[in-house]
Amino acid sequence: MLDEVCVGVPATRLRPVVGRYVGYREGVLVGVASGRDAPPLVRHEAAGAFVVLVLGWGAPLDVLNPRSAAHSAYRVDSFVAGPYDGYCTTSTVGAGAGVQLMLTPLAARRVLGVPLGELANRAVAVDGLPDPWLDRLRARLAGAPDWPHRFALLDAALDARLADADPVDPHLDRAWDRLAGSAGRIGIGALAGELGWSRRHLAARFRRELGLGPKTTARLLRFQRASATLGRQGAVSVPPDPVPPDPAGPADDRTGPAGGWAELAVRWGYYDQSHLIREFREFTGTTPAALGRPGSHSSNPG
Repeated sequence: MLDEVCVGVPATRLRPVVGRYVGYREGVLVGVASGRDAPPLVRHEAAGAFVVLVLGWGAPLDVLNPRSAAHSAYRVDSFVAGPYDGYCTTSTVGAGAGVQLMLTPLAARRVLGVPLGELANRAVAVDGLPDPWLDRLRARLAGAPDWPHRFALLDAALDARLADADPVDPHLDRAWDRLAGSAGRIGIGALAGELGWSRRHLAARFRRELGLGPKTTARLLRFQRASATLGRQGAVSVPPDPVPPDPAGPADDRTGPAGGWAELAVRWGYYDQSHLIREFREFTGTTPAALGRPGSHSSNPG
C-alpha cells in the first residue's frame, strides 16, 4: 500500500517534456506475529509512448515483462523503463521510498544519453547504465531532508543534463511533435513526406533513437488520449501530456464517454468499438470497462 504520496511540479522550463514528480513511501508489512510473509505488492503497468524513471531506496522490486524474462529487471530499487508497446507488472515486498517521473522520448534520449532502441520494452537498473550520474542522483535524493528538496534536486539535475546534451536530429523532433500534436492521427506516409524522408528511413531512425517505430508510437499516443478521456489517470503518476485535454472531460465508468464506447472509438480514430477494445487489451491486458471497476490499478495512465 502507499503510505505517503507527494506530487511535485517540475520547473516551468521542464514541463513540456517531464511529467509530474511523484514522491512515495510504501510498505508491505511482514506478518511476524503470525509467522507468515506478507504477499507481494503487485501493480499492473500499461504500455506507453514515454520513458519511466524510478529513483528509489529501500526494498527492491521486480519489473516483469510477461513477453520476455530477459527484458525484465529483478531486485532493483532504481530503474529506467520503456517505451513499452505492451503491459508489464511490478512486484515488491517490504518498505521502500523513491521518486517516479516520466519523460517524453525526446527528453529521455538526451537525458539518458543512449538510443532508446536499447531500452524499448525493457527495464534496466540505473546502476547498469553507462553513465553513473543517475545512481549518484539517487543517493542524493535518498539523503535529502524532504520532498521539496528532492524535487529541487531533480529540477537542477535534469536542467543540467538537457543543457549539456547534444540535440536530437531536428527531423525526429519534428516527427515527434507532429505525432504528439495530432494524438497519433497523422498518417506515417504523410509524415515521412513532410520530413523529406522515405517511410523506411523514418521508421528505422525513429525506432533506433526514440525506442519504437512511428506507427506503434502513433497507436500508443491515441491509446493514451482515449485512456485519459476515460478518467484513467494513474494513481502514482501521469506522463507529459503532449496534446490538450479532451473538452468532453472524463467518462462514466459504466457507459464510457458521453454517447458510449462507440463515440470514443470514432472520436479518437479507431475503426469501431471492437478496434478500441483490442487496443486496450494489447496495451493493458484487459478491457476499458474492466479498468473502471473498483480495485483495478495501474501506476501508468491507461
